[in-house]
Amino acid sequence: MSSTKASHVSSIKASALEAVIPVDERQGRLAAGQDPAKRQQILEGADRVFSQMGFDAASMNDITREAGVSKGTIYVYFDSKEELFMELCFAYRDKLFSGIYSALEDHHDLRDALIAFGTALSLKVTSDVVIRAQRVVISVAERMPSMSQSFYENGPKRGQALLRAFLDKHVAAGDLDIEDTELATYQLSDLMVTGMLRRRLFGCMDNPPSEEQIRKTVTSGVDMFLKAYKKQ
Repeated sequence: MSSTKASHVSSIKASALEAVIPVDERQGRLAAGQDPAKRQQILEGADRVFSQMGFDAASMNDITREAGVSKGTIYVYFDSKEELFMELCFAYRDKLFSGIYSALEDHHDLRDALIAFGTALSLKVTSDVVIRAQRVVISVAERMPSMSQSFYENGPKRGQALLRAFLDKHVAAGDLDIEDTELATYQLSDLMVTGMLRRRLFGCMDNPPSEEQIRKTVTSGVDMFLKAYKKQ
């Protein structure tokens, strides 16, 4: 290929790239609405506002002030407080379930696996951030059922399915004698947070329970569960 023709092809390629890459990005800046740090700044501001004022009383103006951004900026990232709230729900869900299910596979002993899983789960669901999130989600459940249902479907329900699959595996292996693993999954989940979750949700326990208290509760619950369902 001649040097003139090669130069022409290079020019065409450069023009094509310019057409699809935003000017800000080509100049080393992120395009509008693409800065993850700014997005996180807005989400953190919204989290504080929703926690302090509740969803219904909060406004985009309140969130703008708390996040320290302009109106123009906030609407580049989020169209409404509903969209902001849903984004926070997804973040809450990820914080709630990140890393806890590996505990089921990290232990060869059935009892040890359930205690490790239950301890990790209970530490998460009784933490300040998750309790705050659950209160906010519950507060809009009647008015925005699709939002709270989405939180449940993609969070707790998914967790129940994973725990049930673990129980099913051990039933098939002959370790457990369970007729209804769906029911048993709910029973075990409740035993793991007995006396802690509801007290936290209703403000009867100001601070998260200690890991020692959680481990004691979980161990007792797992032992009760295995006494009922473990094959002798």
